[in-house]
Amino acid sequence: MDILLKIAQTMINMGAVSLLPIMILILGLVFRMKFGAALKAGLFVGIGFQGLSLVVSLLTTAIQPVSEYYQKLGSGFTTVDLGFAATGGAAWTVPFAPLAVPLIVLANFILIFIFKRKVLNVDIWNYIHFLIPGALAYALFHSAAIGLAVTVGMSIISVLVAELIAPKWQEFFGLEGTTCSTFSFITFMYPLSWLINKIFDKIPGLKDLDISMDWLESKLGVFGESCFVGFIVGIFLGILTHQPIENILGIGMGIASVLILIPRMVSIMMEGITPIGNAASKFMKRHLGEDAELWIGMDVALGLGDPACVTCTAICIPITIALAFIIPNMTYFPIGLLTIVCYTTVFCVMASKGNLVRSLVCSIACMFIIAFCANQFVPEATAMFSVTGLDLKGGLATDGFFGFDLGNVFICLLHRLIG
Repeated sequence: MDILLKIAQTMINMGAVSLLPIMILILGLVFRMKFGAALKAGLFVGIGFQGLSLVVSLLTTAIQPVSEYYQKLGSGFTTVDLGFAATGGAAWTVPFAPLAVPLIVLANFILIFIFKRKVLNVDIWNYIHFLIPGALAYALFHSAAIGLAVTVGMSIISVLVAELIAPKWQEFFGLEGTTCSTFSFITFMYPLSWLINKIFDKIPGLKDLDISMDWLESKLGVFGESCFVGFIVGIFLGILTHQPIENILGIGMGIASVLILIPRMVSIMMEGITPIGNAASKFMKRHLGEDAELWIGMDVALGLGDPACVTCTAICIPITIALAFIIPNMTYFPIGLLTIVCYTTVFCVMASKGNLVRSLVCSIACMFIIAFCANQFVPEATAMFSVTGLDLKGGLATDGFFGFDLGNVFICLLHRLIG
């Protein structure tokens, strides 16, 4: 078990940028691609993801003065917001973690070859979306078997939901042959945003309000293009937070740059994913019949190529910070939450079909629920961290996973119910 744990931890410590090219290479060879073509596909996916990570970091850096401005307004928070990276890393230390990866992979292949499901989840880095609820169940119910069952169960749900949303994902984002298999976002953000849009459709006046990035460009010409919209949003945030002129311009340029660069990085990733998807489809048709299809389950970050996602992100970041002062009895400052705002907007935008007003309302609603639940479930979150050996020095801790992962929310509520 120790050897398996070390292997699993080594794989995760490699990070998605290093792990994805290896996974894509292996898949390419399995699907009978030539070694050179499979290697090139893997490298392009890794390069695109590396670029995407750098651009998202650029966004965080650009808006940092805004975050610092609001952070100085608050004090007295007693709970630490650890952030998803630390939470995910801690979850890999539970006793059943070494068994989780092979069982998740096995379950995925059983779904494909026996139950004729259409999604192959290659997003190993985001196995933390399954493992964190498993670690939480282990901590609260003191059973490694329950923890492992929860982990594998979440992975199965993820594949099934990823298949359901695949047609809309491919249609809206133009990402043929792929789907999103990031559990927390496909099982929470999309259904909630779909519901909010249904409510919008019942409200006279609002139901016909359709402002999109394309609409802005058609009405404003060159000044409606995404780079100008990003620049204006950044300038507004800088002025709102009383920044000096150099910071105002830096924030504006940062957001404008992100809106242009993210679609470029996604297109590079797709240069690698497309040949893998084609090879996978041929492989499945050859072995399971002409009607067989296979979609590659990928990270939610692929959806960031839509400029509406980054626009909503820039607006939602100060709003997310403001939640620290709006939510009653808030015990933590949401610094860690800021790292997941951009990913939250993806399915808000997709469910709203790019409508900026609806997308923004959905994004704010999602961030409110995430911040609220992460605050409510601080005791359970701290209990999970304690069994992972994470040294909290007797303090309390939480993370956005306890607000946006439905597995965590359900387990916390169940524990409080049966105690």
